[in-house]
Amino acid sequence: MIDPVDLTARLVRCPSITPEEGGALVLLQDLLEEAGFSCTRVDRGETSNLFARWGDKGHARTFGYNGHTDVVPLGDVNEWTKPPFGAEIEDGWLYGRGATDMKSGVAAFVAAAVEFVRDTPPEGALILAITGDEEGPATDGTVALLDWMAAQGEAMTYCLVGEPTSAADMGDMMKIGRRGSISAFFTVTGTQGHVAYPHKALNPMPALVTLMDRLSRHELDQGNAHFDPSTLAVTTIDTGNTATNVIPAETRGTVNIRFNDTHTSASLTDWLQSEADKVAAEFGVSVAMTTRVSGESFLTPPGPLTDLVARAVQRETNRVPVMSTGGGTSDARFVMRHCPVVEFGLVGHRMHAVDERVRVEQINQLKGIYTSILHDYFSG
Repeated sequence: MIDPVDLTARLVRCPSITPEEGGALVLLQDLLEEAGFSCTRVDRGETSNLFARWGDKGHARTFGYNGHTDVVPLGDVNEWTKPPFGAEIEDGWLYGRGATDMKSGVAAFVAAAVEFVRDTPPEGALILAITGDEEGPATDGTVALLDWMAAQGEAMTYCLVGEPTSAADMGDMMKIGRRGSISAFFTVTGTQGHVAYPHKALNPMPALVTLMDRLSRHELDQGNAHFDPSTLAVTTIDTGNTATNVIPAETRGTVNIRFNDTHTSASLTDWLQSEADKVAAEFGVSVAMTTRVSGESFLTPPGPLTDLVARAVQRETNRVPVMSTGGGTSDARFVMRHCPVVEFGLVGHRMHAVDERVRVEQINQLKGIYTSILHDYFSG
């Protein structure tokens, strides 16, 4: 029997701050290969990734788990009351960076997978795709794994991402989609001059302030059956002008939009550019815009996969999980291009925090849920 709490502790003791592997994937590869999984390191750039498969390649019935072993930086170490990589257990809590997000999730699905194929070898295949680049740029992690899988003819029928999804109680929420995210960076250029002679200058500040105001006041949509309304936030306005008697030549502003499936990044880019062009013409300034897309919105409609997960959660927790699309982005935004995907994991209110910690009982519950999902999927 693999104790998922012990495995979580062993993983937490691996200092795997992005992009450092820290020994976490080596630990998992050794364990999985001993259990009969075929493992391949799919490293790209500075990022370490692990692909593991049990069963025949290309089987039409292949279930996948996805997760990450990299963690965010510690912040001020002096604020921690427990060693960040100590994995100490006290009063039913396991402490350490990554304990919640998401080494416990990885430990739970690895333990479930190993015991499942040992005790009840299924007719089908099981894939574990584990990355070391979810908390960082996410360009060489799950994306690299999926690229490699496509080249090798490896495929998952369904995938579950083990991110923390429960809100207040274990099992109260699962994620069936995510909002998209796009950031837009504006540079407004005018003409520098003395504030006493504004007619000899062209101040870019009123143009930028007007643009930011119009964007932030615009109602993007009213939401729909599965998504809340899209939101736009002004995140920074930067001019760098330390003089009070100088009209600046240039100023910059940034907005971020979290959008539902009413939009695409392309449609939003067109709208943002149109608004920027209007302001440029109105004020006689130059407005340059660039964008960065972190992910498109997506939805896995309620159906066989969501039912599969919900049944297992209810069986183990006596709760029916709410199907949500809220929160930030995750690697599910990449997996959705490969196969239907949902996310389910433990309560995540302590992730990324000082003294990050997880309830020990939840790790055991999560293993039970992941095991139940496998039994139901392969028996059905």
